[in-house]
Amino acid sequence: MRGRFPGHFAFLGVGLFLAFTGCRSKQALHQEEKQVLAAPDRPAWVTSRPVTDANYIGIGSCPVARADFQETAKKNALNDLASEISVTVQGNSLLYTLDRKYKFDEEFTSTIATSTKERIEGFELVDSYNDGTTYWTYYRLNKAEYARLKAQRKQQAMDQATDMYSRAKTALAMGDLKSAFDLDLRGLVAMKDHWGESDLATVDGRSFPLANELFNELQKMASGVRLAVIPERCVLDWSNRYARQLLITASFTGSSTPLAQLPITVEYPGQGGKFSESRSTDADGRARTTVERPEAGTGTLELVVRLDAEALVGKDLDPSFTKPLIGSLTVPETRVPIERVMPKFKLGGGESNLGKPMAEAPLAMAIRESLTAQGFREVDRDADADLLVEVSADTRGMGESNGFFTVALDETVKARDRKTSEVIYAGGKQGLKGIQLDYAKAGLDAYKKAAAEMRNEVAPALINSVLRH
Repeated sequence: MRGRFPGHFAFLGVGLFLAFTGCRSKQALHQEEKQVLAAPDRPAWVTSRPVTDANYIGIGSCPVARADFQETAKKNALNDLASEISVTVQGNSLLYTLDRKYKFDEEFTSTIATSTKERIEGFELVDSYNDGTTYWTYYRLNKAEYARLKAQRKQQAMDQATDMYSRAKTALAMGDLKSAFDLDLRGLVAMKDHWGESDLATVDGRSFPLANELFNELQKMASGVRLAVIPERCVLDWSNRYARQLLITASFTGSSTPLAQLPITVEYPGQGGKFSESRSTDADGRARTTVERPEAGTGTLELVVRLDAEALVGKDLDPSFTKPLIGSLTVPETRVPIERVMPKFKLGGGESNLGKPMAEAPLAMAIRESLTAQGFREVDRDADADLLVEVSADTRGMGESNGFFTVALDETVKARDRKTSEVIYAGGKQGLKGIQLDYAKAGLDAYKKAAAEMRNEVAPALINSVLRH
């Protein structure tokens, strides 16, 4: 039996997995299979396949040289029987919808199709034959009985799925989206063997294709979640020490009932890489998170809160079916800008070369450039500053050798909270050497080296101390 189906589906051949139920007992079946015909003539069914409208026919063979020749021949026969049963993907079915409307990956739809395997029940052994080289076995399945059992299984699946659908509606009305989602998904899985078939169901006087309805309900639930964050803009500054707690609320479109126990994820770029955490809303549909130590730099930062759809899926469900379905959902999210306002600073201290004050103050200039590049703002008055940064340095002669003079530079850098006088950072370098043809030039050489280290080591350490304080 062959047919055509639009898209990249043809008639779906029945898979190899067969549930051998409703048969004779295994012991009796084995006894029948051991009845080897001793007649010298082959049975007619070995050389000419029987033709009948009442039964599906399955004939299989296997060389007797194999230790499991009887079981292999039986398997081949039942596969042959199953190949006579073709399933047409109906135009109003979920499998058709996944392929056409949602453009699911062909590999997934093929997997679903081949996994929608026929369960063969009620088959019977007709005959077997062994010519000493090859073993043949012949099975048949009454078509009317097969159709009856298949319809019975389908009705059982639809009854189970319809019950879950109704319970999901009740759970969602009570704000329990997590349970509602789980029920609809389980109802969909219960219908998996019939995704390619017509499955019209009637609930509360309304008729609809059941599997499609369950899938649409999952879509509606996911896209209907509304996530809000207070405040709508996360400002981190010196006053809150660059840490801010945010309140997240979850509700469903068109309902004032909060969504309890809803799994969500929170992400933002942190200093050590992407920060990510999973949370669940409380009975009031609320969750809290704290933003702290965001990524350094002056670029735009965002906190992203989204529904964790994968956490709504029971761990006992087969991910090969559920993961592509969940991946097709529109997962709601909300984004909150993270604005980091760096502190205002006032530079102080002094820099000398061999005890003589330097007009240009190269170390203070290096600190200033590093801080302002990261968004720190320099002010002229102590009263306007959040941080008081002091840079002090001087050089001392270390001696002369072969016409070259050596000096050592000692520097200290300290940053204090202007209001509390708390030391936020203290560092510097001691004994940094400079060598030149005279002491003054040697001092300038030492300052040049110190300025480079100030940009590469000291300033980053100071900035990290401020952001982590």
